[in-house]
Amino acid sequence: MTAPRTIRANNIDFAYDEAGAGDDIALCLHGFPESRFSWRHQLPVLAQAGWHAVAPDLRGYGDTTRPTGRAAYELRHLVDDAAALFDAFGARRRLLVAHDWGAVIAWQFAIERARPLDGLVIMNVPHPAVMRAVLRRSPAQWRRSWYVFFFQLPVLPEAMLGARGARGIGEAFVGMAVDKSRFPKDVLDNYRSNASRPGALTAMLNYYRANFLTIWRNQPTPNIEVPTLMIWGEQDTALGLELTEGYSNYVSDFTLQRLPGVSHWVQQEAPERVNRVLLDWLRRKSFFFKKGPFLEE
Repeated sequence: MTAPRTIRANNIDFAYDEAGAGDDIALCLHGFPESRFSWRHQLPVLAQAGWHAVAPDLRGYGDTTRPTGRAAYELRHLVDDAAALFDAFGARRRLLVAHDWGAVIAWQFAIERARPLDGLVIMNVPHPAVMRAVLRRSPAQWRRSWYVFFFQLPVLPEAMLGARGARGIGEAFVGMAVDKSRFPKDVLDNYRSNASRPGALTAMLNYYRANFLTIWRNQPTPNIEVPTLMIWGEQDTALGLELTEGYSNYVSDFTLQRLPGVSHWVQQEAPERVNRVLLDWLRRKSFFFKKGPFLEE
């Protein structure tokens, strides 16, 4: 097995997969309990659209440096990681593509304007202000978010998720998926193996533990002027469809594409549909820099 490519950014050694080349960087940020592997279907498509597509293991995940201590996973550090990765790859144009926890980071990155962005693609995580507004009126969303509270417990979440070769990690994918055939044994083994590494589950759970209060706290939310595409699997059991509404006060250029019959794991479960939506949006926003046989109509 060959060693992954690595790059140093923000004092972290990030393992990454890539497709394409150049300084038009599409940075793909995964979520919990995923890894860079979750973007395997999108990297070649982004590259064929002219982007240098890069998918790192986030800090604490996979082959990337695993800092110890909860504070190392505070959102401010995660945003700094993304900014430093763009810098390390010498980005001239910046497209941020993100899912789940990666999307939490991406929203904050855009709100803070950590670096100029040309485009923002969000998958199945709401803008933080939308999330807070829904929580104020929706007991149902509080119930859907039960796992966030469970993950605050010490030791027990690691024990339950890590037992029997991190079987609970595999069940998280299969249990939520609508099309379970998209998560065969080899795919689940990849995620289970990553979660079984020493200290990995604690690092992954520290995203929830270090940012528990930040997620719920009201904060200034300046308008995001970056063209933004949200792709949302409608059968997400953790996040309700009401979280796709009410963006006009927060994002100036907002495109929503809901995918019926698709779960939270949208880019892995419906890669053909996700890629089609992504490519169409890139064309319409003039973020399509290269033509090839695969992409011609």
